[in-house]
Amino acid sequence: MTHWPDLPVLRGRHVTLRPLQRADRHDLLAALSTGFERTFAGGLPSAETIESWLDRAEAETAAGRAQVFAVLDADGVVAGTTRYMRMNAAARRVEIGNTLYAPRVRRTGLNTEAKKLLLGHAFDVLGVHCVQIRTDALNHTSRRAIERLGAKQDGILRGHNVMYDPDYGERRRDTVVYSILDIEWPGIRRHLDALLDR
Repeated sequence: MTHWPDLPVLRGRHVTLRPLQRADRHDLLAALSTGFERTFAGGLPSAETIESWLDRAEAETAAGRAQVFAVLDADGVVAGTTRYMRMNAAARRVEIGNTLYAPRVRRTGLNTEAKKLLLGHAFDVLGVHCVQIRTDALNHTSRRAIERLGAKQDGILRGHNVMYDPDYGERRRDTVVYSILDIEWPGIRRHLDALLDR
């Protein structure tokens, strides 16, 4: 598979996305230490799992399947992480996912601008035809945020994954798949600009 260029640094007014580094581990753990509903945070790294989580991120990046970003707020403080994943240069498609933000930046312009930067780079620089975004079918907050971007629901992968919560045990996860096509991107960019201007 052809590899896309190295991870970029994407800058906006509210957010900067830059390659995640191992030196970010403590800041990332601090950002993600509270405010997560465990039911939906299956991939949330902890002090015990951060090294193996970073190992997997580096392996996916080295294989050309992912590009992992540290998300910095307007003050340059680590506020979370996001990534391109399931990257397929031959099919010209990527997925935006594994997005985890500190509670302090939720419902701010940071997520809208981060998605605009990621979508813009995917369509305008990488030349993809399609960007996917997936979420747990029960995570209605995430679904509303994705739909607010202008993504269209493609369908639901039933019984797609197994989630485990210490309080409730194991459950089957249905995954909702959304997408944005390159022909839809100009209109969605205008929509995101309007949201950011509010």
